[in-house]
Order: sequence, then structure tokens, then C-alpha cells
Amino acid sequence: MNKQTIKKVLKVSLSIFALLVVVLCVHIYIVTRPKTATEKTRIMARIDFKQALNQDDANKITAWLYQQNGVDRAVVNTKSEIAIFTFYPVKANADDIVKNLSSSLNYKAQRYIPTEEELAKSCPVSPNSFSYKFYKTIKHIF
Repeated sequence: MNKQTIKKVLKVSLSIFALLVVVLCVHIYIVTRPKTATEKTRIMARIDFKQALNQDDANKITAWLYQQNGVDRAVVNTKSEIAIFTFYPVKANADDIVKNLSSSLNYKAQRYIPTEEELAKSCPVSPNSFSYKFYKTIKHIF
């Protein structure tokens, strides 16, 4: 191959690489920016019960959760003594739901909110990885 062909291949390759980096940056920016809740947004919340639950309790809690405005799905696990529910944040507030559940049904319930350390551990990208460092750099730029 002559020099002109090599230069042309390198130029095209670098141009494509630069374009892909720009597309990746735009994608990271769009995916990581905060979004406002809409009527289609659903959020998952967890309730920890500080008492033993049996199947009757689980059925009663599940039925009560489904009656709440904005609750989409609800599941209660008697073994782990937790309830998980999804809701629409424009229609309901998880803290209010948990408070009302405790007062209405007389259960010792508390909403579970993960700590910063738990949130950091839940991220599939390692803080030492190239992807994470690249993400942080892009986030810092934008």
C-alpha cells in the first residue's frame, strides 16, 4: 500500500472513532441527567416490618396497598417481613403510604431507603474501571 492509501485509511478510522466518542458522550449525558416524573413514571419502594408476618397479614397488607391511589403492584414476603410496591410518583408519595399503612393497619412498618454506601455497591461499573472514570469525566464536563 502506498502512503496516500494509509493516510486515507487512518483519517477515516480516526474520524469514525471521534464520531463514536461523541455519540457515546451524548448517550451518557442523556441517560444520566435527572428526569422529572411524568404520569408514566413508576418507582419501586420497600417497606420493612418490625414484626412477624403470617399469610393473613400479607394478604391484608397487599389488599390495602392495592387500594391506595397511585399504587400499581404490591407483593409481601412473610419470610423476610418486607413488602415491595410500585407506584406512580405524580399520584402518590411512598413515605405517606408507609405512614398511612402503619396507622391504618397497626403494623410497625418503616420505609427502607438504601444508604450511600449501598447505592455505591449496587452500581455495576467498578469505580476503578475505565468506563466509570470516563463516565465521571463526561459528567464533569456537562
